[in-house]
This record gives sequence, C-alpha cells and structure tokens, in this order.
Amino acid sequence: MFAWRHRVTRFDVETIRSVPVRPTCVAISGAGGAIGGALTLFLRNAGVRVVRVVRREARSADEASWDPRSGSVDEAALAECDALVHLAGEPIASRRWTSETKRRIEESRVRGTSQLARALANLAARDAGPRRLLVASGISRFGDHGDEAFDERSAPTDATFLGRVAALVESAAEPARLAGIPTAFLCLGPVLTPEAGMLARILPFARAGLGGPLGRGDQWLSWISLEDAVRAIDFLLANEAEGAVNLVSPQPVRSAEFARTLGRVLSRPAVLPAPARLLRATFGELADEVVLASRRAVPARLFEQGFRFVLPELEAALRHVLGR
Repeated sequence: MFAWRHRVTRFDVETIRSVPVRPTCVAISGAGGAIGGALTLFLRNAGVRVVRVVRREARSADEASWDPRSGSVDEAALAECDALVHLAGEPIASRRWTSETKRRIEESRVRGTSQLARALANLAARDAGPRRLLVASGISRFGDHGDEAFDERSAPTDATFLGRVAALVESAAEPARLAGIPTAFLCLGPVLTPEAGMLARILPFARAGLGGPLGRGDQWLSWISLEDAVRAIDFLLANEAEGAVNLVSPQPVRSAEFARTLGRVLSRPAVLPAPARLLRATFGELADEVVLASRRAVPARLFEQGFRFVLPELEAALRHVLGR
C-alpha cells in the first residue's frame, strides 16, 4: 500500500479557511494513492470526517468495505457520507501496455465506477447516502490536440484506448446521475508529486542529468501540482458542477520547457532527448497516447466556478513539491 506523508502548508490553511460549504463526511476510494492520501489528510485537517473505501474487510468505523470482484459494497457505511470521491483504479502509466494491462485498466475503472454508482443510487432511493459524486478521469479523454487549446466544451474522443475508457466510465456513473446525484469527472493532467506518477518516474533520470525532452519536445503538457489538485477536488465538493472538469494548471508548457525547468530546479543539465522511437519501443501504445501526445488543456470550468490556483507556474510548483 502506498503511504502518503503530506505536510500542512500555508496553501492548505488558506483553503481550509476559504471553502464555505464543505460536506461533513466524505468517502474516498483510492485513499492509499498519492492524490487520495493527500486529500484524506487535507480534509481531516479541515475537520471533515473521511471514510476510506477499501478493497478488504473494514477495520474501523472510518472504513467501508468494497469487493470489486463480487460487486459487494458496504452501503451502510456509505449512508453516513455526504459525498464520494472515486479515485481507485489500475495505474495507467506504471508499465508497458499489453493486452492484459489494458484489460485491467479498463475493467478496474469501469466496473468499479459502476458498482459504486449503483450503490449510491440504491441509497438515494432511500433518501440516504452521498449526494455528490466525483470520479477520476483524465484529459486524455480529449485525445491529441496538437497546438490547439481546448476546454471541457471540446468533444471527447473514442478513437483512442484512454478515450474509450473515459467514455465507458462516464456511462458507468449514469445510475448515480439518474438518481439525482450531481456527478463530475475529474479530468486530471499529470499531477506533480515526487511520490508517484510522471514526476516520480523521471526524477531519477533528471537527477542524473539525463532528463531531456521526450520525443521532439514540442508537445504540450498540461500538468497540475498536487497542492492544486487536492484544493480543486475540495473546491468541487462544495459546489454542484457536473460533467467534465479539467484539473490542470492554467499555464501548460511544452515538453522541452518542462525538461529545462526541472533541470534548472535540480541544478542538472537537461539536454539529452529521449527519441520517440525509443519511447515507443519501451512503452508501446502508451508512448503515443500519454508520453508523446500533445494536450494544451484549459481549466475553464474551474475558472467559471471561481477557483483560484496557488501554484499555476511550473518552476514554483516544482520547487514547492521538491522542497527546493
């Protein structure tokens, strides 16, 4: 199990004071991951009770058991919660995609969302349980846009594997939406944390002076700091925005600029590119859909709702998460 250690910062304190209508109890699946762990501690620091949705028998009153294989969900434990944040799922970029890896990615996300959405619909029929649902998705639902900027009004794609998975996840959440539960899909870009995800994978190379651009380096990278990702989820718990919500910084950068900035923060050179041919040989289909794809996403829905980023600029965000 991933153990997240999150320190309370001045950004946490500002947000804890600024969100006026938080739920009093939030259920979180995937609470052992980087985002889920940080969100759990953040909400608890704000005085919110957190119920961790775990894939085993519950060991305390602050856990709800869930067995994705059998479909059983502890609805009694969820009945006490005001909202559910569903983050659980097979990691997308942890290894080369094989047919089995892709099957597990799709199944874990679609089946899990369906089971939890049906549980919430059952509870809603009894006028109980969470009245807000946030489901993890990704900006990959929009496909490769080259240099074109896009926001949540852009049409999603079903021409790619991750686009199809995102569409299936949204369909799987339909029981909750039809039960009158406002449902939003968190279209996350790469979340900057040294503990997991993209940054964790490239840090060893960057620290060794081998952190150059990926491919040609001109593709757009829409990133978000862990601090702002957690704050945005907390913010969305307090309103009823529905549908896709892009969780990305308002300042995307090209891959080459990301590499140069990380090198500057680490005081290491960042000039040796990783050729696209090598990336495809190493990661297969994952390389084209995630590593080499260009996505210049705009967080329009967050802006419309009045959300304010505290780490919108890349170098400041990297220095913050790396303690430099």
